[in-house]
Amino acid sequence: MKVVMIGAGYVGLTTGACLAELGHSVTCVDTDAARIKTLGLGATPIYEPGLEALIRKNRRLGRLDFSPDTKGPAGKADAIFLAVGTPAAPGGDIDLSHIETAARQIAPAMKPNAVVVVKSTVVVGTCRRLREVIAEKRLGLDFSVASNPEFLREGTAIQDFLHPDRIVIGADDRRAATVLEELYAPLAKRRTPILITNTANAELIKYASNAFLALKIGFINDVADLCEQVGGDVEAVARGMGLDSRIGMSFLSPGPGFGGSCFPKDTRAFVATGRKHRARQSLVETLVAKNESRKNSLARRVLAELGERARGARIAVFGLAFKANTDDVRDSAALTIIPLLQQAGLAVRAHDPQAEANAARHLSGVEMHDCMYAAAKGVDAVLVLTEWDDYRTIDLKRLSKTMSGSLVIDYRNMFTPRQMALSGLRYVSLGRSASPKTAGAVVSKASKALQLATAAPNHL
Repeated sequence: MKVVMIGAGYVGLTTGACLAELGHSVTCVDTDAARIKTLGLGATPIYEPGLEALIRKNRRLGRLDFSPDTKGPAGKADAIFLAVGTPAAPGGDIDLSHIETAARQIAPAMKPNAVVVVKSTVVVGTCRRLREVIAEKRLGLDFSVASNPEFLREGTAIQDFLHPDRIVIGADDRRAATVLEELYAPLAKRRTPILITNTANAELIKYASNAFLALKIGFINDVADLCEQVGGDVEAVARGMGLDSRIGMSFLSPGPGFGGSCFPKDTRAFVATGRKHRARQSLVETLVAKNESRKNSLARRVLAELGERARGARIAVFGLAFKANTDDVRDSAALTIIPLLQQAGLAVRAHDPQAEANAARHLSGVEMHDCMYAAAKGVDAVLVLTEWDDYRTIDLKRLSKTMSGSLVIDYRNMFTPRQMALSGLRYVSLGRSASPKTAGAVVSKASKALQLATAAPNHL
């Protein structure tokens, strides 16, 4: 099948390469000429494990191409995927101008019976709106618009596409459903469940799924806070919960709050949709506010652990990406916590295996290091914010000798208190007992100042 992917960003590029891997002829189109040139040279503008090799393979086999031209490829396509950005708009809603522009651009070139497939994450009713947009440009053209939401996790996107839990097809006519069923036939042969529903349901499935997963993250963070107060261990509690098949283990790891391109934007949009249609999503509204306030509170906790030594202290931050195996720093905890620590008078060094360049565009005054041990040399404390395997396998005794202080604050629970104690390090993690001389014993003037600076209520 001939497929055109409008948008060669993270979703479009990964989806396009994977559809080519399934045997389809795919052209990825993007208005960014520099990006198309980079892709044409065999390089990728984003970091995603396995993606570059997959692109090169399918380029070599003649199944994948890149072009800055929309009309030529769109005129030959059986299915035209829209995978352009839908950025956040004021009030939590999303900006649909890019996807509407893309629809207007492809309309003059579309052949009869073509199916326009919305891959971008969009609010309910968008497919109906795009059908109107295209019809205005091509009166009398027989075409379909379908919704096919993506469920790709950064860091495991190729695995997620080729071995998905399910494929959701939103179609308001039989032709659209048939085309997408044919497109995903290789995955259906592997017994991948395929849900066929209408476009409104498909659009809602995407938002409801992400909101529910984000709620699990927020919930286990609250449980971790409770564990610390009552002497519990969140790792044991989460395991006991997750072994219940109705709950499952996924998304039950405490951390500094969710980030990235999806959960923050999607939860806000879900809240905005609920308000717009007078069906408020109160649980998610609370979640959005608490996710932001958590980053502030965890910054204050760093200062509390350092006590009177906070101002002028040196700290190494391990991890700048919002999660491991990606270079994405959008809404990462580091972008909130680091400026707050700097504001309180700390000197910050940082290390990340992939995200340093992206983070540097948003941070100032941070000393970046390619080596984690170099970042930790002479520091008073180490703060772990991203769960990279590089940190999981760190030589703790070497780290202890490299640091001037002994405090390790681990907001990803990557180590055990026993490991740290054997290495001579004072360890603070989430939802577990800390080493002696822990939080709240001494709150420095810097910490008190930061409490005042971050005490303002969060507004949705």
